[in-house]
Amino acid sequence: MPKRRRAASFNQAGFNQAGFNQAGFMKFRCLLFDLDGTLVDSRADITNSVNLTLAELSRPTLPDETIHRFIGEGVRLLLERALRATQSAEVQVAEVDHALKIYQRQYHAHLLDQTKLYPEVAETLTSFNALPKAIVTNKPFAFTRPLLEGLGLAAHFRVVFGGDSLPERKPSPLMLLEAARLCEVAPADCLMIGDSWVDVEAGRNAGMKTAGYTGGFRGRAELEAARADYLIERFSELIKLVMG
Repeated sequence: MPKRRRAASFNQAGFNQAGFNQAGFMKFRCLLFDLDGTLVDSRADITNSVNLTLAELSRPTLPDETIHRFIGEGVRLLLERALRATQSAEVQVAEVDHALKIYQRQYHAHLLDQTKLYPEVAETLTSFNALPKAIVTNKPFAFTRPLLEGLGLAAHFRVVFGGDSLPERKPSPLMLLEAARLCEVAPADCLMIGDSWVDVEAGRNAGMKTAGYTGGFRGRAELEAARADYLIERFSELIKLVMG
């Protein structure tokens, strides 16, 4: 008699004990991830660094919730918005340049003070060891690599792009398309995972399916309005999604 095929084994969180080592089971052949608000909760350290920058510039600090709304489209725009919120006059390029230098020093010093992985991130990434994965974030590369290494995530990713790695950042598809090329996977076979409209639009522009993490910085409403293909509330939900 033929041997009965053994069913896949899952633990309580829904992770395959074997780590899905056979990529043939996968609905997608490459996974692309945003970083802040998707894999890691870095709001406290970003917010603190912005307010330390404002204080050093003798400006009033801002409420955490205000700064949270400014995050996601690159550090320069983050600081421009913060400066605009503390003055009535138009923000000058030189002011942003000066603030950027201060912020880079402050954030480098406080990069990992309170930043942490979202629940189930480490286990889920390990479950996808068979798939090539990439980071495509608007965070500057100089902060991206140390953050990944500090949180023990760097080994999971074949490609890491920061917002200044290429001439264009999200919502441009350039980073996503180049990451797919380096992972040797067609864009249509990739899944872009993020927490904001920027990630969803970048994925759509690249011809990829998109998954929005509702527990991130932006929340469900923004992801629904952006028309993400899939929404996940827990990170482990990616396993069923990717397995099809």
